[in-house]
Amino acid sequence: MTPEIENAFAAIRSDHGAESLSRVEQMLEPGGGGPRHPLQKGAKWILPGLSPTPWHDPYAYPELTPVVEALESAHPVIKGELNSAWAVHREAFSDYEHYLTRQHNWQALYLYRGGALVEDSAATVPTAYKVLQEFAVDTEAICPLLECHFSTLLPGASIAPHCDLWNFSINLHLAVDIPDGCGITVAGETRTWQEGHCLLFDYSFEHEARNDGDRPRTCLLMDLWHPETTIPERQALVALISEIRRLMGDG
Repeated sequence: MTPEIENAFAAIRSDHGAESLSRVEQMLEPGGGGPRHPLQKGAKWILPGLSPTPWHDPYAYPELTPVVEALESAHPVIKGELNSAWAVHREAFSDYEHYLTRQHNWQALYLYRGGALVEDSAATVPTAYKVLQEFAVDTEAICPLLECHFSTLLPGASIAPHCDLWNFSINLHLAVDIPDGCGITVAGETRTWQEGHCLLFDYSFEHEARNDGDRPRTCLLMDLWHPETTIPERQALVALISEIRRLMGDG
């Protein structure tokens, strides 16, 4: 570890106890913190001790229930604002840049990125922005290392099977506008989005998605902290990943 990371970890241990970062330290050991599920092998980091569950009940965690309820309650307004933005402010959308690739038939409108709200989106999609700010950003449920965006798959588009980088954040989808013929597969189990409802899954497991419908498929995606992580672990993971990105020239 670099001196910057060591100093950050020492400060966290001073505040929270000597054993507060034991799982993070185990994750950084050779071998990545122990055995992992075969369908997580493509992930770079697996924090040990988190439930190795691909699909999660969106209402199972008190920390996340308020944002789920707020999104689902606001769905009709969110959908109307999204469709208006797609029709009138297409310039607000851009090709989605996944860490593995850039995909032209996968469009994104960002609400949170680079550790901060994207203020321009407040005028374009105000209801989603307000829910995000009040129930995920202000409560610190969002993982500041990642993002929140409207994810639009164009007709015929597919996302190839892949694992994301780690398991210590978890992906929440609000199904905003869903045509027939869409599906998402996580760890071999395929589900469909039900418009107005949320899905929650661990994207360190291999997953893929497709839109075989006749119009764009849009979900609102939020990268939230895995609810089984602790406050000191979250602080350490932000320090760790931020320093790695700095050294790599990516922020």
